[in-house]
Amino acid sequence: MPQSHFTALDLAMLLAYFAVTLAVGLSFWRKSRSVAGFTAAEGSLPGWLTGLSILGTYISSISFLALPSKAFAGNWNAFVFSLSIPFAAWISVKWFLPFYRNSRNVSAYSHLEERFGSWARTYASACYLLTQVARVATVTYLMALAMHVLLGWDIRLIILVTGVITTLYTFAGGIVGVIWTDAMQTVVLVAGALVCAIIMVMGLPEGPGQLFTIAAANGKFSLGSFGPSLAEPTFWVVLVYGVFINLQNFGVDQNYVQRYHTSSSFAEARKSLWLGSLLYIPISAVFFFIGTAMFAYYATHAAALPEALRGPEHADSVFPWFIGSVLPSGITGLLVASIFAAAMSTISSSLNSSATIVLTDYYLRYARPGADERQKMRVLHVTTAAWGLLGTGLALAMIHVRSALDAWWSLSGIFSGGILGLFLLGLISRRPGKPAAMLAVSVGVLVILWMSFSPGWSGAMAAWSSPFHSFLTIVFGTSALLLTGVLATVLLPFTRIP
Repeated sequence: MPQSHFTALDLAMLLAYFAVTLAVGLSFWRKSRSVAGFTAAEGSLPGWLTGLSILGTYISSISFLALPSKAFAGNWNAFVFSLSIPFAAWISVKWFLPFYRNSRNVSAYSHLEERFGSWARTYASACYLLTQVARVATVTYLMALAMHVLLGWDIRLIILVTGVITTLYTFAGGIVGVIWTDAMQTVVLVAGALVCAIIMVMGLPEGPGQLFTIAAANGKFSLGSFGPSLAEPTFWVVLVYGVFINLQNFGVDQNYVQRYHTSSSFAEARKSLWLGSLLYIPISAVFFFIGTAMFAYYATHAAALPEALRGPEHADSVFPWFIGSVLPSGITGLLVASIFAAAMSTISSSLNSSATIVLTDYYLRYARPGADERQKMRVLHVTTAAWGLLGTGLALAMIHVRSALDAWWSLSGIFSGGILGLFLLGLISRRPGKPAAMLAVSVGVLVILWMSFSPGWSGAMAAWSSPFHSFLTIVFGTSALLLTGVLATVLLPFTRIP
């Protein structure tokens, strides 16, 4: 896009957004000077606020840009993932939320040590920490890449500015600052999405009705096949995949578990989980609607889309092009701020939760169990800054070694799948001990590795490759872990806990 399209008004809106975000985060310095305040807001926040924060954690800049591109290039099949959320939320409200609230332990992984020993807690927390570094880097890099294409700004500068500002307000404001900025950023990104959808619809020559005519003629509202195939992303495959992924989010992801402790009561915590999870359904529908509307828009304004951006392989670049070339001055600034908001919300949550895990699962567990308040706060501050530095540095490295980091991102997903199965084994069955759990994790991870890498096998090995769609990897991996754990308890007497 011509850089001149990003006007002084757009720049003013973006700078104002950064200034307000930083001011909000820094304003909670006094409320985050204790460990309880920094990690759990001393259990004082209302459910509606925490719910908006959960929603903000759920929506990253990847979602903001990727969901419209999926609908633009294909249909609404991926929206079935959102439809799975009520099932996972109900299970979480009924079992996970009471469990964590009653435990009063801000770490999501302390339960694993009580059930299986310190190895399980260390394994889970280490996988989580490494995954969060990769998550921060990936979200930052992909957001910066989109902004580079959209605005022409230097990608390194975008990464550095985003990393520094987000780390600074997370460092100063703790979980209170994170949640309040999350809530504000969620409002910004939802407002931006709604405005964009309206402008797209109003830009059609024959009005809103033309959108549905074009979309229906091209099968754009299809939710996918309802057939029994397990090799394709059918409605049922995506639905089951969504249930397992959301159980992982709500049940073992420290980003979410930590927020359960920030609410002032169990009722408020329950409200926050229902609010944050269910609001994602209509908001994700807006993102998919934007993609469908964008398809209709360029079907009627074909000359407005450059030849280089045509074809499904370029779908991820169409939405940034629309923002930069079509939206009026001021609205472009709002949409750019929305993309930054989605990224910063994800990054700040990861930094705070990672610092909390380092404190509870490593420093207090192995280094200094009797640390005083000042020492604990020093660890939280140093870790927040360190993880912000690591994530920002890794995002800068992705400019040159993106393929290697994509491989690491896949590996982090493989190991996090084992965490869900291990947690469910400990929660569902009271019998298996350390040997059964270690065997179960080994089998579960092997199944996940097989399903992840065997599709690339060739020659004689090709006959042993997985015939299942990749969405089922976490489903079969988790199920294999649970089944192995239960069978090991029955077949191996020494695994039983007295």
